[in-house]
Amino acid sequence: MMHASSLGRMATPIGPYTPVVRAGDWVIVSGQLGLRDGSIVEGGVKAQTSQAIANLKMQLESVGASLSDVSKTLCFLTDMDTFSTFNEAYVAGFGSHRPARSTIGVASLPANGAVEIEAWAYLPAGKATKSAKPTKRTK
Repeated sequence: MMHASSLGRMATPIGPYTPVVRAGDWVIVSGQLGLRDGSIVEGGVKAQTSQAIANLKMQLESVGASLSDVSKTLCFLTDMDTFSTFNEAYVAGFGSHRPARSTIGVASLPANGAVEIEAWAYLPAGKATKSAKPTKRTK
């Protein structure tokens, strides 16, 4: 369930998919591009990777998860020659957390993006990080 406060900040999906879903103890986030305000950010792979991770973080937070809950990422690059630049921005975004990862070179990505990151986070049902905003309850 998404919290209303998070919905206002998140971009509308650019295709027929759900951005984040819970499947039992898993939170699965659809591939995130370097989109901000409906457009790919300027600054190439570094900026797009940073923005994709920021978008991933927002999606996770909408269901009470965080980047530290991520167990696996699947990353796509349109140019494998940018792999080292991507890695630098990826490390900056994830800090010391190192989920399992696959990185695949692809011919193209939606919206002419250069980077896309999908994530699987493990968060047992009923548990959420401190960053999650509790839902209001009425007495």
